[in-house]
Amino acid sequence: MSQPIITCDRLSKRYILGGFRSTGLLSYAPPSLRETISHRLREIGDSLRGRRDRKPRERNEFWALKDVSLEIARGETVGLVGRNGAGKSTLLKILSRIVEPTAGMARLRGRVASLLEVGTGFHPELTGRENVYLNGAILGMRKVEIDRKFDAIVSFAEIEEFIDTPVKRYSSGMYVRLAFAVAAHLEPEILIVDEVLAVGDYTFQKKCLGKMQDVATGEGRTILFVSHNMGALSQLCTRGVLLENGQVIANGPMREVIEAYFRSASDHRAAQTAFSIEPSKSCQFLSAGIYRADGMPAADLGCDETFTIRIGFEVRRALPALNLSLTLLNPEGMQIFCSDIRDGDPSITERLVAGVHTFEIRVPGYILAPTTYMLNLSCQSHFEYLDVRTSCCEFTLRDVTSPRPDRPGFLRVMLPWEHRLEPAQQGAAEAAGALP
Repeated sequence: MSQPIITCDRLSKRYILGGFRSTGLLSYAPPSLRETISHRLREIGDSLRGRRDRKPRERNEFWALKDVSLEIARGETVGLVGRNGAGKSTLLKILSRIVEPTAGMARLRGRVASLLEVGTGFHPELTGRENVYLNGAILGMRKVEIDRKFDAIVSFAEIEEFIDTPVKRYSSGMYVRLAFAVAAHLEPEILIVDEVLAVGDYTFQKKCLGKMQDVATGEGRTILFVSHNMGALSQLCTRGVLLENGQVIANGPMREVIEAYFRSASDHRAAQTAFSIEPSKSCQFLSAGIYRADGMPAADLGCDETFTIRIGFEVRRALPALNLSLTLLNPEGMQIFCSDIRDGDPSITERLVAGVHTFEIRVPGYILAPTTYMLNLSCQSHFEYLDVRTSCCEFTLRDVTSPRPDRPGFLRVMLPWEHRLEPAQQGAAEAAGALP
């Protein structure tokens, strides 16, 4: 069995909060001579003024990574998932040899190309052409290799007319296009890409994803990809790793890791609501909630998931023609979906006797488009509103499976296209030699 191309063994990274001097985000460095003298003079001044109770500045520890162990095989495409501050970027920086771990070991067997921040590895005073050769040299490429790939890099980045312009005059999008083109075309064994691709426009993002798929499948190289675009991760990656508070909490098939991320990131309070009791009302809503197929509350779901809207309702006095309805609104306040209790059984309104009732409305997958939805509830009798609850639950549907995450519209219904070639057209096609 071949050795893994990336090995992390109990990898940890600690930062110190509140040190004398910061050499990077949250990092600590020993004080300089000037800082030492200044600090000592302040202590002497405090002593002369009788302020002897000054406490030394505390050095709080922050563990960005804690005991992370991973193995990634050659040719794997792995997506790193987690909320902001989970430790994803720290892990990539350690693997890219930008920062040193506090404890543990990371071993990479192969040439690494990293794209972590806009302009990484570029000198602002050099032109795009010069930076291609500089970046290639940093990645360990010989000039003859860079010469062979140069035209493809410039063409992919779509900056032909600006290639001899200093990159300090580039937009952030141009930076990213050129940086990704260099990293992807200079044949690294390991390609590490952070969320920096989000800077580019949608067309270029699709182009980058296509290139990474080619690199992974056609060339058998290893890709480590961080993104908050779950559709891109599920499309590109076969395996996922979920980080939370600097630790690995899920490691497996990409789809399962995405579902674990949604469950861990969900604010269940937004998915469930209990309403205060108002005895003066003849009937009222008691509760509302959004639930997964397994019965757990969920504020984050995939578009393909079936979910249930559960409503608690109390009738204190039977009323004629009592009707309950729900609507889903998008973030712009537009009504996207409406349903009422008569959809399944028109006669149910006559059976709403005094007591507590529970309603469950099952919403199939692939119906609603990915966005955030607000749930509104109302009940009425003979067009008189008896209880209304607005924005009582909030939940988000995300696209994790569609081949076209840019599909416009309010619905996500996928309709099969039936196809046939009409006989007359078939004869003409055969005559023209288009068909065998």
